[in-house]
Amino acid sequence: MSNKFAQFVLAASFLTVSSIPAAFAQAAAAAPAGGTKIGIISMQDAVLASNEGQRDFEALGKKFEPKRAELKSLADELDSMKKQLDTQGSKLNDDARADLVKKIESKQKTLTRSSEDAQNDFQAQQNEAFQKILQKIGPILDKYAKENGLGVILDASRPWPEGQVLWANDLVNITKPVVDAYNASSGVAAPAKPAAAAKPAAVKPAAPKTEAAPKN
Repeated sequence: MSNKFAQFVLAASFLTVSSIPAAFAQAAAAAPAGGTKIGIISMQDAVLASNEGQRDFEALGKKFEPKRAELKSLADELDSMKKQLDTQGSKLNDDARADLVKKIESKQKTLTRSSEDAQNDFQAQQNEAFQKILQKIGPILDKYAKENGLGVILDASRPWPEGQVLWANDLVNITKPVVDAYNASSGVAAPAKPAAAAKPAAVKPAAPKTEAAPKN
């Protein structure tokens, strides 16, 4: 149980749009009269896929690495104490056993409190970074809607009833073009991709298995 406290989520938290930014409301109001085309966008994916989003969230993850290491150390200490109680508990006198149990309970409380504090802090900073980029995408979405005659844009990443999409053709998904347009306007370079590891000359890699590509 203790390990799960050390593994507070640094990158898996589901980012949601807490409120529709004013820029999006303006975009909807400024859509060309008579526009009937519908666009589908995942604002969550758009923010995370943008160059700025990738840069900022990677930096945030690195910022919390020391805290994650600290929590893992606490979790390891707690596990070690629990194993000691399991293996040596019956051999200890009442006072020694009670003292060990008390230390385990104290360590557990410290770990739980530290994990919750770290998780709350991380999520707060994560949401702040998310909302900052979200606001910047608003004018880009406005411009895209005007240029493409969109009358309605639904956010596929929002829960019902604000914008849930049960089904949509990929042709109406505007997430990628909006991300591309935002990247072009932000001036933030795309993150460098890690270089592929060199393969040993003497080893011939096995032919990869062909698998069906996942459907969006």
